[in-house]
Amino acid sequence: MIDLIVNGAAARVDVDPATPLLYVLRDDLHLHAAKFGCGLGQCGACTVLVDDRPVFSCLLPVGAIGARKVTTVEGLGTAARLGDVQRAFLHEQAAQCGYCIPGMIARAEALLRETVTPTEDAMRTAMAPSLCRCGTHMRILRAVRRAAVMRGGGVVDAAEPVT
Repeated sequence: MIDLIVNGAAARVDVDPATPLLYVLRDDLHLHAAKFGCGLGQCGACTVLVDDRPVFSCLLPVGAIGARKVTTVEGLGTAARLGDVQRAFLHEQAAQCGYCIPGMIARAEALLRETVTPTEDAMRTAMAPSLCRCGTHMRILRAVRRAAVMRGGGVVDAAEPVT
């Protein structure tokens, strides 16, 4: 048995400790936001937060989590009460197919938990490990800028102002 803290709630799962966190989230805990994209940590569709740091959950064995807190997109807000980053992504219409968006939201959340006033370069670097195959990168970057403003900050030297 492995004990976890996921989205602020205790969870106990009976899985092999080598099982990727992604599979436990999806198959055992029924949290389906994080997606299986490549299984190699190259696309970012599986990104979740572990102690506020973005990780590729397809690569992280659940047995390596220990007492660290896991946060998925489901833990950032609900359909009735979206979190700031989720609202910003909705406002900027950042999703096209939506497959990459949970990972993008997790990366943006991690960045903005670290600082609400990142530089443009820091923002782009933080978002770079997640790929959008639909090509909505510019809308995604606008959403991150908007979320920073919503939290009382903003992106320093931003390429585009938030209106």
